[in-house]
Amino acid sequence: METATFAGVFGAMIGSFLNVVVYRLPRRESLVRPASHCTACGTAIKPYDNIPVVSWLLLRGRCRNCSAPISKRYPLVEALAALLCVGAVLAGGSSATIALNVAFILLLVPIALIDAEHRIIPNRLTALGAILALAIGTALDPSGEPARLIAGAAAGGALLIAAMAYPGGMGMGDVKLAGVMGLFLGSAVAPAMLVALLAGVLFGALILGRQGAQVARKTAVPFGPFLAFGSLVAIFVGEPLVNLYTTHFLN
Repeated sequence: METATFAGVFGAMIGSFLNVVVYRLPRRESLVRPASHCTACGTAIKPYDNIPVVSWLLLRGRCRNCSAPISKRYPLVEALAALLCVGAVLAGGSSATIALNVAFILLLVPIALIDAEHRIIPNRLTALGAILALAIGTALDPSGEPARLIAGAAAGGALLIAAMAYPGGMGMGDVKLAGVMGLFLGSAVAPAMLVALLAGVLFGALILGRQGAQVARKTAVPFGPFLAFGSLVAIFVGEPLVNLYTTHFLN
């Protein structure tokens, strides 16, 4: 329980920084300077007004200085990061698995939000993800690193083929993210990719049903959020899915 509590507090704190990443990185702004400030009046946010979730609630979602509204996204991202980190700990596994899953979750949150809003997956995030996955995996589970490398190459290669076959439907950011998924998830990247594809197809069918074929063909849907969703499913139930597949289909 103490570990889960720590993970929740840690996730909320990092979630606060992830809000900065989501806002500034696509705008090519520094993630360090200036310090957190109100985007309306420019006033620096005091430490006591920067407590994840709590400060937003106490301020009733408004800047203390100018009363400008503060987006609900900020506490939601902080709470989501906290809950997902707690879930990763409670899902169990080895220390290496938990560390990889928590790090990956905190990477997926900004990737999904940035891609959903700007239709881009920043190279700085996928590069950081690859470095973290290799460092954590090598330090905590060196014997499993070859399998994760193979999974990363396979997942990235599969989406690279798809991107080359249908350039308009898949971007290189998606390809790089798929490779990073394999580095974090290992064999669980297979159900992650499957869930992502199914979710993307279902979402496309929903648009088709509600807006018609003509509008659906012109609607650009980023794939990064679906890859992130598939990854989260793999983090929490990926191993049972892999075992189910190998038990019933490969034996």
